[in-house]
Amino acid sequence: MKTQRTITRGLALRLLVIAAIISSMLIMPAWAGNGTGQSKIPLNDDEVSYLNFTREEEKLARDVYLLMYETWNAEIFARIAVSEQQHMDTMLKMLDKYGLTDPASAERGIFNNVELQGLYDFLVAKGDDSFIDGLEVGVIIEETDIVDLQEAIAFTDHVDLVTAYEHLIEGSKNHLRAFVDTLEKQGVTSEPQVISQELFDAIIDIP
Repeated sequence: MKTQRTITRGLALRLLVIAAIISSMLIMPAWAGNGTGQSKIPLNDDEVSYLNFTREEEKLARDVYLLMYETWNAEIFARIAVSEQQHMDTMLKMLDKYGLTDPASAERGIFNNVELQGLYDFLVAKGDDSFIDGLEVGVIIEETDIVDLQEAIAFTDHVDLVTAYEHLIEGSKNHLRAFVDTLEKQGVTSEPQVISQELFDAIIDIP
């Protein structure tokens, strides 16, 4: 029986509101544009595909962490969910800049991308088993984000997109370190699930 399942959905929704407020207070980076004007240089099909995918992938991270917070009432999930909302906002600004339609559903846990929908369903099922499993889900998400963002960078020559993706990668590295550290405090030694051992060690070794 889950002893930490005490948080209400109402509080989780309030967390989303807080995240939106925080996001709106942030100073928009120069590379993100002003959200109203469109770029004169259009994106190719690959760039559009990766941008759409990344927007939904950041939503996946946020939605999973909000659910893990509701399930286990652990601060780490709430804190990182706010960060993922900011990542979503960054990708939305890029979509707006290039005049693209937002692919992300307003409904939690719903994705237009079939691959991400399947991943979400798998992760929430795994994270529901135990608090440790929830933390390990975080490791999987952040490692997967890093790999996908590196691939997105390889498929674009747009400096603004590269900069945005690199910003998200640094965030994912911080999140990964946080989950690994929390697992260690639970007596669990983490091993890479998606990235190489070399990259995993390089990320974790940075304070």
